[in-house]
Amino acid sequence: MTNGKRGIVIGAGLSGLAAATHLAARGVAVTLFEAAGQAGGRCRSYFDPSFDGVIDNGNHLMLSGNHAILAYLNRIGAAANLSGPDHALFDFVDLKSGARWTLRPNEGPLPWWVGSAARRVPGTRPVEYAAYLRLLFAGKRQTVGDVMACTGPLWDRLMHPFLLAALNTEPKEASARLAGAILKETLAKGGRAYRPRIATPTLAAAFIDPALEFLRRRGSEVRFNQRLRAVTFGGRAAAALEFPDATMPLTRQDAVILAVPPWVAKDLVPKLATPANFRSIVNAHFKFPAPPDLLKQKGVPAILGVIGGTAEWIFSFADRISVTVSAADAIVDRDRDALAETLWADVLRALNISAALPPNSLPRWQIVKEKRATFAATPAEDASRPATKTRWRNFFLAGDWTGTGLPATIEGAVRSGEAAAALALRHLSL
Repeated sequence: MTNGKRGIVIGAGLSGLAAATHLAARGVAVTLFEAAGQAGGRCRSYFDPSFDGVIDNGNHLMLSGNHAILAYLNRIGAAANLSGPDHALFDFVDLKSGARWTLRPNEGPLPWWVGSAARRVPGTRPVEYAAYLRLLFAGKRQTVGDVMACTGPLWDRLMHPFLLAALNTEPKEASARLAGAILKETLAKGGRAYRPRIATPTLAAAFIDPALEFLRRRGSEVRFNQRLRAVTFGGRAAAALEFPDATMPLTRQDAVILAVPPWVAKDLVPKLATPANFRSIVNAHFKFPAPPDLLKQKGVPAILGVIGGTAEWIFSFADRISVTVSAADAIVDRDRDALAETLWADVLRALNISAALPPNSLPRWQIVKEKRATFAATPAEDASRPATKTRWRNFFLAGDWTGTGLPATIEGAVRSGEAAAALALRHLSL
């Protein structure tokens, strides 16, 4: 069907890689252009000299029900690089009260676990959980705060941190429709759909390197340090792509997928509406090659939700401890040294390991700030997201900022790439 026809993908982030591998798997000759010197976009790993080790730019918590992610990893042969518990378990600590608990949902969609005080959030009643069903039927213009009261132990100890991580926007002002979409695909389906998963040993090892190897094996070409300067549009089709060293004419046998950040796309595509407001994320990485039995003795979980601190999620790896703070506009401009000290203090208290370390010890660290990590998941910004299909028959959009129906997550990024590739295949088959 696609013999002799080209798929041209601009951008080697996750949405671009998802699109490129989808096309290559179906026999399309793919050329992938990337402005940076490496693939991955906001999902990347690199060696940091000051840290003296490989770190991810951020921590991305995935769930077992993220079907697009799993399909992508299966395609590139990297499904084994997601790790996590056999059942849905979520550990939390409240730094203000000192309380610790583990959320233990049952596997099936009938949530009988909320009837067990040992399984649900401490201080909550079963009837409180039913209130969140309202989010499943929210209107496009409603915020979470419009739909329900954002107070109480269930909000403070579960729904606020869960929605904050998923939306990267203060939940009260966030789109109730996007919050409902997350709940519909995870909590509403039962524990088997939201077993926590993290990339191991790094994001690149799970998502990026296997995809590049997949493309190489299928004869695709990946060109780094190639920033698209302009797109020439003629009539109903894109006619040419201008790069620093050459202009690429396009024919009827080409399909172009633009998988770049929204502010880049807006400069390249005439009259394109995109989200214009963004939220930051701060990640901290601490070099912590713990003694083999220290974390085990302390019962340290691989993923820990933190209430009442600056840190929000703590990820414990064999060689490092990483911290994520979502919707971090209030701290993103703080001094890096002060941030490292504040977040490490939270880690010591949350993991209960300060007694096993020298006093006032601060290991090697790195702070990674993403000031425009995701679009603000508000109703207004959600309404400004464009469709994958454009008015040009050979030109398609991909990115977590397009109209996926989900907030800006890895799952949304991969789905956007798959959707763009499906439209490109349809064009190439004409």
